[in-house]
Amino acid sequence: MIRTRFAPSPTGFLHIGGVRTALFSWAYARKHGGTFVLRIEDTDLERSTPESVQAILDGMHWVGLDYDEGPFYQTQRFDRYKEVIQQLLASGHAYLCYCSKEELDAMRAEQEARGEKPRYDRRWRPEDGKTLPTPPADVPPVVRFKTPLSGSVAWDDAVKGRIEFQNEELDDLIIARPDGSPTYNFCVVVDDWDMNITHVIRGDDHVNNTPRQINILKALGAPLPVYGHLPMILNEDGHKMSKRRDAVSVVDYEGKGILPEALLNYLARLGWGHGDEEFFNMDQFVEWFSLEAVSPSASRFNQEKFLWLNAQHIKAADNARLAELITPRLTAAGISTAQGPALAEVVALVKERVQELNALARECDYFYQPRQPQQAELDKHILPDTRERMARFAAQLAALPEWNTEAIHGLFKPFCAEEGIKMGQLGMPLRVLVCGTTQTPSVDAVLALIGREQVLARLAG
Repeated sequence: MIRTRFAPSPTGFLHIGGVRTALFSWAYARKHGGTFVLRIEDTDLERSTPESVQAILDGMHWVGLDYDEGPFYQTQRFDRYKEVIQQLLASGHAYLCYCSKEELDAMRAEQEARGEKPRYDRRWRPEDGKTLPTPPADVPPVVRFKTPLSGSVAWDDAVKGRIEFQNEELDDLIIARPDGSPTYNFCVVVDDWDMNITHVIRGDDHVNNTPRQINILKALGAPLPVYGHLPMILNEDGHKMSKRRDAVSVVDYEGKGILPEALLNYLARLGWGHGDEEFFNMDQFVEWFSLEAVSPSASRFNQEKFLWLNAQHIKAADNARLAELITPRLTAAGISTAQGPALAEVVALVKERVQELNALARECDYFYQPRQPQQAELDKHILPDTRERMARFAAQLAALPEWNTEAIHGLFKPFCAEEGIKMGQLGMPLRVLVCGTTQTPSVDAVLALIGREQVLARLAG
């Protein structure tokens, strides 16, 4: 049974790199009829916050990545971690280290002065024939893992291929702090073991953690999962995405008017592909997905392409759902849709014109409340004889036996012929006086939706 997990740390927002990791882990489990687990890695007690936990849960809900088990919290598993630490101490795979902070700082300074890579010198590591110092009474010990001194750690990464580290390059990492609290690399190992995780799919910033985790798993006699490390997402300038420069939080994208299915679609294409397919839904993604098709190279986030894809999803989305999504945006702008056309009908008319939901809301506002026209538009289209002409056209609109797009459209040609004008000389002033803007869809459809009473009132005003 395939079991994957998404294991974010609640030390900030849920960022898009994390969402892509969750997406690929979710898709792999769904593709193979497996289980997708959500685990909150909150052992960093100083930086983890309830607000960040909630942001993760809200973000997962917003993008629609449903998990089968969890959320599990590491802070609720400390007894289990302590039990396994005692197991490693008893088996000789871990030991107590009494180095003070001052000793460690001095050790680092001496090594750097000699041009060596700073690392713990294993002075408290028990070895055959070695006499250890007397433990100081005033220094609470840490627990260190006894890394093998020779040999190597290698694995066939599902994304990057064969990766190998020499054990002599690895430190004896701390697995429990002086207060007894377990550290990240250790907790991850115990969690993946206890939760029977078969595939660890995560960012390639974790590659250096993997040999350490494999060594601990081997010391425990635990099975090794398949590891797959996903490439980094870069911004358009080729730099690592950051909150200061880029919109990287899921919440940011919701506020920017992005549909969750568009975000997932785009993230799926960052580092993975299925032929030339660009626009697809998550059912199709699950059907096509494989780790073998994930590129080991970093991907660049292209804002123009992302917005194009969001536009495609807006066009394909249900109009009633879009109306529900933009209603809060209209309300925030002081626009009430209680009086006027059904918002879903307005959405159907204008959604081809936008790339994001905030723009969609702006495209709908003049159906309920005319905008104040720009002076340049008034100067260009509302000429000395325009008002009288619009009054004559309004009389014909008022006399229509039926009010619909076809009936309104039927007035245009005869009226322009009578007045000796081109269609633009009728359509543009109509848009300015009725809508407050020249940028609208077909004016006959716009007038039909706004309604006879409102159109005549705006023309009269």
